[in-house]
Amino acid sequence: MNAVEKEILLMPNMDGTERIFLHNVLGELNEEEQITALQIYRAKRKDPQIMLLLTLIGLVGAAGVHRFIMGQIGMGILYFFTAGFCFIGTILDLINYRQLALESNKQSAAEAAATVKIMRR
Repeated sequence: MNAVEKEILLMPNMDGTERIFLHNVLGELNEEEQITALQIYRAKRKDPQIMLLLTLIGLVGAAGVHRFIMGQIGMGILYFFTAGFCFIGTILDLINYRQLALESNKQSAAEAAATVKIMRR
């Protein structure tokens, strides 16, 4: 097992889709750059279980907290002032919490790879 695989194993609750996406995004970087990108990604990565917990908090308290954490400030404000679109949006997010986390993580992985490519120059 190489250092890149060890770095990936340090991330909790990673499914196969996320792992494949990471390998595709990091494929054109050398091993040292891949490790750097993975360290940046690990700092930005959203754990699906935390997203589920934050979405549940939206049902009983402050709706939209999970959207703020994902960086979707506009949707977070909208959820907050409409009680999660009268709880319908929050319930849908409860059903799709893994997909929401995956979308946020894909964006973070692409940003981490782009950051390392810029540092290369």
